[in-house]
Amino acid sequence: MADQQLTSETNGLRMGLYTAVILIVYTGVAAMAGFLGHIEAGALDIIILIAGIVLAIMRLKRVRGNRLSYFQGFSTGIVTALTASALLGAFFWLLGGISKAAVQQIQARDLFGADLGVLIGGLGIILMGTMTGVITSLIAMQYFKSPDHQPIASLD
Repeated sequence: MADQQLTSETNGLRMGLYTAVILIVYTGVAAMAGFLGHIEAGALDIIILIAGIVLAIMRLKRVRGNRLSYFQGFSTGIVTALTASALLGAFFWLLGGISKAAVQQIQARDLFGADLGVLIGGLGIILMGTMTGVITSLIAMQYFKSPDHQPIASLD
């Protein structure tokens, strides 16, 4: 069985690819439909990313026989988020090259009034997605840690 040899990195990469495909399809449909500039569109991106991270951790725990170290789950969540966010950022750069109108829907302005370009927008997507993944993984691992996990004893 190949799944018995599943590592947190390969699991995170695979689930990150699946999550990225869903995010890219959703973002492409939102851009074509013209609602990419609404705040709800970005919120749904984050919800999809969080669901992908939680599913990746659940999958790794199931394959490991419900025995998952904290670091294994934490790292698979981060790799999932980084992979999905990097691919979504790359799609955003591609979208900016293909359709200026789609990107202008969400074009941000900095404090001094200059338009922020597609490159900065894509980097922002990667940063925000990865940081969301770190926080989500920390929270999710409180729920998914192994039942035999023992907290560190106090020095008192």
